[in-house]
Amino acid sequence: MTETATSELDDSFHVFDTTLRDGAQREGINLTVADKLAIARHLDDFGVGFIEGGWPGANPRDTEFFARARQEIDFKHAKLVAFGATRRPGAKAAEDPQVKALLESGAPVVTLVAKSHDRHVELALRTTLDENLEMVRDTVSHLRAQGRRVFVDCEHFFDGYRANPEYAKAVVRTASEAGADVVILCDTNGGMLPAQVQAVVSTVLADTGARLGIHAQDDTGCAVANTLAAVDAGATHVQCTANGYGERVGNANLFPVVAALELKYGKRVLPEGRLREMTRISHAVAEVVNLTPSTHQPYVGVSAFAHKAGLHASAIKVDPDLYQHIDPEQVGNTMRMLVSDMAGRASVELKGKELGVDLGGDRELVGRVVERVKERELKGYTYEAADASFELLLRAEVEGRPLKYFDVESWRAIVEDRPDGTHANEATVKLWAKGERIVATAEGNGPVNALDRALRVALEKIYPQLAKLDLVDYKVRILEGVHGTQSTTRVLISTTDGAGEWSTVGVAENVIAASWQALEDAYTYGLLRAGVTPAE
Repeated sequence: MTETATSELDDSFHVFDTTLRDGAQREGINLTVADKLAIARHLDDFGVGFIEGGWPGANPRDTEFFARARQEIDFKHAKLVAFGATRRPGAKAAEDPQVKALLESGAPVVTLVAKSHDRHVELALRTTLDENLEMVRDTVSHLRAQGRRVFVDCEHFFDGYRANPEYAKAVVRTASEAGADVVILCDTNGGMLPAQVQAVVSTVLADTGARLGIHAQDDTGCAVANTLAAVDAGATHVQCTANGYGERVGNANLFPVVAALELKYGKRVLPEGRLREMTRISHAVAEVVNLTPSTHQPYVGVSAFAHKAGLHASAIKVDPDLYQHIDPEQVGNTMRMLVSDMAGRASVELKGKELGVDLGGDRELVGRVVERVKERELKGYTYEAADASFELLLRAEVEGRPLKYFDVESWRAIVEDRPDGTHANEATVKLWAKGERIVATAEGNGPVNALDRALRVALEKIYPQLAKLDLVDYKVRILEGVHGTQSTTRVLISTTDGAGEWSTVGVAENVIAASWQALEDAYTYGLLRAGVTPAE
């Protein structure tokens, strides 16, 4: 581990990430040491200034993380931070085992959590207000004497300030005077609003002279806004987590905070060029924690710059800035046009351009595509979630005929329920490809899986490119109908060839037929992506 991380930034403003500690407290996240190391590498690549790795000594996993991080990660931008608490009441910091563990972690920076709410001091720590101040002073001074940089998190600060403002400020003042570089005001319960945060931070800054930071939870949905309000009031240190992961509803989201600071405030808080990596880093962290990336997350969600309404599309055709607050490329994202029954001519023209299909300014052609989309969406199809199926529809209208690599003669799927309680699923596909009639049968763990395997068996000898295809997601939705079993079914299938992913849609009165439509489109589009020439 490099303790003198190379950074192009000065120390005037800190981006401090606490995904590995606070973010890991989210329900459903369970990080291994390998996971934490992977996330730390991603965050360092993004360019944050500080990465809080956890609480060494509190559990074996965090202790192992710091030991391995020293050996396995060469930090280019970030400094690693160990988290711990002030010493115990009535003890000495130099003799406190958990304070020793902080030093033994080897982290060049330590964040101490300190009580700043008088009721918490008396009820949770079971000590006096004066002793709590001495605990802060002693622990900060000891760590500073050992060559560590120290930040102090004032837990429950805003609630404590409301109850006893003079004592809350005394904790801040004590930490700063003892040598803490930054004192962080924590909205631990997440109940504050932006105007309140701005007023409190302004007052505390004026009354204490300490360098202040902000740590906001998102229980009111205001964590990002509260963080920026604190910056407006003079805070120069922001604590956030990747994708807003955290206890209860989460923490201030690192990515919109950083984007706002760079793009709206004009503050340079990342090394040059790293903001363009933001979308990639967000999705990479989501993969490590095994959570689906939020599609509607600001800046980095796949829908963040997606446009559906025809009115919007018409304006975007003239100037994208008319319905976008930034150029999505600034954060590594892209603009997307969604085609649906709300689509107008501009939507189709822009989507065609996005897909590389030349519509040649043919108003009649564009009009046919618009009507075709509206007609099929009335039947239950959805093209905003199935770009590949839309591209096939679009190309069929441009060429005047469907894109074909094979012609299906028939297919069937059989589900056998046996007396011993087991089941068998078998599918048979009969088709023509390159002048050859092919009959293929396969078994699967369900009728759709059996059909997928049978289609693959039938086509792979003629189209070996299909060997790379994998079905990665399968969604079924029952649409409105007369009643349950007679309703229309929509199936969305996502497929990958290892280099990209695409979605296709099928609609029918039963789930198997709808699945077959989506599978046909998925294989057809896969061959198109592979550069295979369609059959005449």
